[in-house]
Amino acid sequence: MTSAAEITAAVRQLYNTYPFPPEPLLDEPPPGYNWRWSWPAAYSFCTGRYPSQLEVAILDAGCGTGVGTEYLAHLNPQAKITALDLSEGALEIARERCRRSGATNVEFHHLSLEDVAQLGQRFQMINCVGVLHHLPDPQRGIQALADVLAPGGILHIFVYGAYGRWEIKLMQQAIALLLGSDRHNYREGVAIGRQLFAALPQNNRLKKREQERWSLENQRDECFADMYVHPQEIDYTIASLFDLIAASGLEFVGFSNPQVWRLERLLGTQPELLHRAQHLDPIQQYQLIECLDPEAMTHFEFFLAKPPLPRHDWSEDAALLVAIPWRHPCLDGWPGACVFNCHYDVIQLNQAEQQFLTAATGQKNVAEVLAEQPGFNLAGVRSLLERDLLLLGVKE
Repeated sequence: MTSAAEITAAVRQLYNTYPFPPEPLLDEPPPGYNWRWSWPAAYSFCTGRYPSQLEVAILDAGCGTGVGTEYLAHLNPQAKITALDLSEGALEIARERCRRSGATNVEFHHLSLEDVAQLGQRFQMINCVGVLHHLPDPQRGIQALADVLAPGGILHIFVYGAYGRWEIKLMQQAIALLLGSDRHNYREGVAIGRQLFAALPQNNRLKKREQERWSLENQRDECFADMYVHPQEIDYTIASLFDLIAASGLEFVGFSNPQVWRLERLLGTQPELLHRAQHLDPIQQYQLIECLDPEAMTHFEFFLAKPPLPRHDWSEDAALLVAIPWRHPCLDGWPGACVFNCHYDVIQLNQAEQQFLTAATGQKNVAEVLAEQPGFNLAGVRSLLERDLLLLGVKE
């Protein structure tokens, strides 16, 4: 039986051989955005309200080559970013990436996620993407993160899904069989994997899935190795995922790709079935979606929180009128009549909506902005909110 120390050493060896992710280093801030890495956007998703402070401590737990770290730093310039990883090679690239892009609010630590308590810090936000499923004991890992999460803090996690990675798992096993006792020769594993895909018939299910879903990113050996020759991977179903969440002692806030988890997406044309499904408890609803759309279950991404966590829904007009509006920090094409929202949906804005968003700088409340814009109303404000163009806060 492989020990935890041996697994950790093998994972470190993989990422020293193939530092991941292999995104190029730039002499400028990274392009675009991921709203999950923006503290105001992520906190608003979890609570419904703009955070009361921006000078927070953010942890990137398992930062790799610093792609997410760099975004965290540039999207949250007032925050202090702490990043850790067990791969010396990946950390070296991460440091250089942030230096070249001008991310100065980051400090790096060569440290395993399970040992995060050694930092002696508490964090308002933790980002842990693609890490827990590679640990020898993910439960221990998530508990370590929960221990350093501040009360009222949020934790964003990304782990692999079992049903959507069925073909990947089979190819991993095939490569391992052919490697035999040389399992940790990752370069040989990549070579064998590529030979296998070349040899398989065109209609082979594993080959078709690779070509249709993964081949573009897997042109790079770092990505191919991370997917097919990783020495440690635990994939989750909804059932095992919520067992992991329960072990953390944290509160499940919601999936950060909520559109995937809408029953209407799959059952909208059958009202009776939809009605029946809506009477299931939330976890059973997730399991139903998982069963009906396994190809979409390549991963799970979600937020957890350590209570107390405030919740605001702005359904009452009186509360909305005194709310402080902020233009969403993750918009592309602004200012303009056609923008991408935080999900990169194309949004057309009329003149009144543009005027309101221009004034949504956190200086005035909704009533004060509307008083200067007689042609706009609360329905318009709610429409901006529903389309993820606006965040709302409260006056402290």
